[in-house]
Amino acid sequence: MAEEPNHNQAGEVAPSVAEENASSTDSREAPKTEKPAAAAKAAKKEKAPSVEDKPFVEFIEQYYLPALQKAIAQQGVQDLEVAFAKQKVPIKGFESAEESWQVIGSLQNGLFHFNLYFPEEDIQGKKGFSCYEGKKASTLESFLIDERKITLDLLVFGLVQRLDGQKWLGRN
Repeated sequence: MAEEPNHNQAGEVAPSVAEENASSTDSREAPKTEKPAAAAKAAKKEKAPSVEDKPFVEFIEQYYLPALQKAIAQQGVQDLEVAFAKQKVPIKGFESAEESWQVIGSLQNGLFHFNLYFPEEDIQGKKGFSCYEGKKASTLESFLIDERKITLDLLVFGLVQRLDGQKWLGRN
């Protein structure tokens, strides 16, 4: 089967892109522009920033704390108290001059206490966890260290799972 020669081999001159787009009736006609539907489609592709991209304090106060309260209430705990503050880490033997942001919680009428620490003021950064019954905590654990991207749902799920592991939630 013989191949057809291209324009250069046949001695023909290939039409330019401008000539291909030009109208045969009027050479002064304006080039075609993008349709409005395509422009609207491109505008739809731009998404609003996710809640995780909000400023740290705004994310915790407006999104994380309400989501955490709702998730723990679904586990049967009705007396959860949570606060968000920047203070020194209250771990016995861990004297730190620096303060860190903390989600401070208690449940079962103040019998159980937990803290979630954010020393870097970033949900993607380092995080710590401590919990105790009665007196002050004595152990500081890392929290969600193996996750690539931290999301609101993952932060809520991680803390609920950790509290459930302590047998503080539901029918444990």
